[in-house]
Amino acid sequence: MTQTRRPARLLVALASSACAALACSAPALAAPTSSPLPRSQYAVKRACSTPLPGRSACMASELVPRSSEARAHRHPLGVPLIVQPSAPSPAAGSYGLRPQDLHSAYSLPANAPATQTIAIVDAYNDPAAEADLRTYDEEFGLPECTTANGCFKQVNEKGETSNLPFPKTAAELKTARTTKPALAEEATGWGLEISLDIETAHAVCQSCNILLVEASSPLNSHLEAAEHAAETLGADEISNSWGGHEEGETEAEEQKGPFDHPGTVITASAGDNGYLDWDSASPGSVEFPAASPHVVAVGGTRLHLGTKGAWAGESVWNGLGAGGGGCSTVFLAPAWQSALAGWSGVGCAGDRAVADISADADPYTGVAVADSLSPECEYTYTEGATKYTQHWCTLGGTSLASPLIAAVFALAGGSHGVDYPAETLYANAAGSAEALHDVIAGSNGECSQPYNQSNGLSGCTTQQEAEACGGDWICLAGAGYDGPTGLGTPAGTGAFEPGGGEESVKGGGGKEGGEEGEEGAPGGEPPPVASGGGTGAQAPGGGSGEAPGGSGGEEEEPEAEAAHAGVISALALTPQSTLAAQSSRHRFSQLGFTFLASAATRVHVSLAKRVVIRRHARWHRLHRSATISAKSGRNASKLATGPLAAGAYRLTLKPAHGAARSLIIHVR
Repeated sequence: MTQTRRPARLLVALASSACAALACSAPALAAPTSSPLPRSQYAVKRACSTPLPGRSACMASELVPRSSEARAHRHPLGVPLIVQPSAPSPAAGSYGLRPQDLHSAYSLPANAPATQTIAIVDAYNDPAAEADLRTYDEEFGLPECTTANGCFKQVNEKGETSNLPFPKTAAELKTARTTKPALAEEATGWGLEISLDIETAHAVCQSCNILLVEASSPLNSHLEAAEHAAETLGADEISNSWGGHEEGETEAEEQKGPFDHPGTVITASAGDNGYLDWDSASPGSVEFPAASPHVVAVGGTRLHLGTKGAWAGESVWNGLGAGGGGCSTVFLAPAWQSALAGWSGVGCAGDRAVADISADADPYTGVAVADSLSPECEYTYTEGATKYTQHWCTLGGTSLASPLIAAVFALAGGSHGVDYPAETLYANAAGSAEALHDVIAGSNGECSQPYNQSNGLSGCTTQQEAEACGGDWICLAGAGYDGPTGLGTPAGTGAFEPGGGEESVKGGGGKEGGEEGEEGAPGGEPPPVASGGGTGAQAPGGGSGEAPGGSGGEEEEPEAEAAHAGVISALALTPQSTLAAQSSRHRFSQLGFTFLASAATRVHVSLAKRVVIRRHARWHRLHRSATISAKSGRNASKLATGPLAAGAYRLTLKPAHGAARSLIIHVR
């Protein structure tokens, strides 16, 4: 006898009720605490193949178990030390991250402040989309999202609820696997993409309406027709987890297309093949529509979670897939991007850089997805004399990141009338270091070595990967903006609201002065570095140089002078100095850095090293300092340092009349 498995939370409830009646001593389904299996026990499979010219491919990547232990789905994925039931359970983390993990990792609310509609644009039809979404919602206890209650709507590329594309039914898809196997395989892959997109969007914004717009095929003309239908139907946010090469696109044609739609949040996946698609069959180009200057291009990270799903850092996703990005050869950088401090170090000159922002994409920390039509998502196991079947997969890729970011915009209330909402992100990132998680470790550059089979990661060092772009920020993560991860990842919704960065600073409390417990306070620890390595982590809120009681402290300026002070912001290392800090093979002779000054001013530059005296951490001022003349706007300078031993250092810039800005540097 084979049965479809009931949601695990219902089984737990039934078991608890039975124990209450029979005075059981322990829950029937309880099992010892377990940890995630090593990456080496999994492989990654792309849901869609490389697209032909004029077509696009979906960017969902499936985590495929390789060992019998992994195939049993008894261990959690992405969430360490979680108690597992005796049977595989999506609610317990057996198939990947859950809604609560996304919320805890990125500090997100569950509901939008007002009604928001997130449109998902994909190709082909998923006849089980609504049923799978219902399964997902039941498993995780989310609000119901159905056609009947007005939350879910499924239309074709003309915006019609009738005459949906192939396959119209599950039976038609099953027949096509024999009669038209190539077409059926392509449609099944896009069906996985649809499940990932709509379930992620609803997991993140649980009060949002979901509009699924299905193109009749992956032809760009059909997908763009579906994009236009989403806009016509009034979507507040539109997510595009697909793309193809930008070759053949022109600025003139793009401005006539559906992606230049002021006032609508449009997100697009940056790709899963690394810098300039190096890991694809046809490398050398960034993805479109992510390359469009009118969309929010979303890169991919490897998310590190601590206990209870707390954010513990992120690094660039590179290994069994890699987050996309690069410099466009067609489109110019929008004004808000080219105005970045240190833009010259990005390496794109005046061209558009991809990405703008990023989120989790590594399939190993992918999300649990309910999908009843893909044979690869079917898992059967036996309990007693009964066989049970579950239809769940673990999916990642920048296909996960795009609907996640679209949903975060929805949680922040949409575009708020801003023509191109990417501009909001850049304005807030410049205004507050707390608005986003700054990802400073890793590269999405080309690796000539095979993936490390023992851990599923890149076979190259960060320095080797960064050679693909000459060590520029376009393929190397560092403080502030970089190509692989853009401005960073969500840390709440503040960066997604106009003026949100300023509000974050005001609400942070004491970030400018280095209060006790913050960086620079007596006994204070340097802020953690994402992924436990790298360099260029800016102190929270741009903390001051030395706090009272710290070694070499400076007196604060009088309020009257501070009111007219020059403001230092966007302090970051140059790519060359970042590489030197990350590798013992690169030695320091001088420290290169860039920053923005709000006005021409004299700036004192100093360097301190973290030391521990009697079990208390202190910043010890080194005899390496300089005073430079900064101009209004972007500045670049160097500080002579000589060799720097491994450890934590703090670079501090103090304008003549104003608050200091510091940068924490970890030298390996």
